[in-house]
Amino acid sequence: MHTFRLLLSALAIGTLLAVPQALLAQSSGIESLTSQHDIDQVDERLRAALDDRGMTLVTVIDHAANASKVDLSLPPTRTFVFGNPEVGTPMMQCQGSLALDLPQKMVIRETDEGTRLEWNHPDYLAERHGLGDCELPLDKVAGALESIATEAADD
Repeated sequence: MHTFRLLLSALAIGTLLAVPQALLAQSSGIESLTSQHDIDQVDERLRAALDDRGMTLVTVIDHAANASKVDLSLPPTRTFVFGNPEVGTPMMQCQGSLALDLPQKMVIRETDEGTRLEWNHPDYLAERHGLGDCELPLDKVAGALESIATEAADD
């Protein structure tokens, strides 16, 4: 009986410790995929995926290059800023503060596990900016972002 109680207590503590981390990951709104291709291959595929969908690539920020300019280092890390004004404009018309998060961004960065792609889920942005009263194609946007990332990861 004592062993059973110890096991039950350990299980309960483990569950309590895991729940906050799971909730934090879920509430952060960050979606991700990991590719086994190097960052340059993912970069090339991401550019092609955006172009194939008629997305406007506004800029690519090379964070590692910027860090090296001030004698600091980062693993290769790039933020792609892109969008489609036909989709983004109605979202900003609904709530102007959404301009803080649009155009869309996708980060690619080298990790020990491979090249990681990360982006904000549109539902997170909708909650953050209070878009509940607007009829917006959030599921379509989420699907497009997932598709773009999957194509760029090409695993």
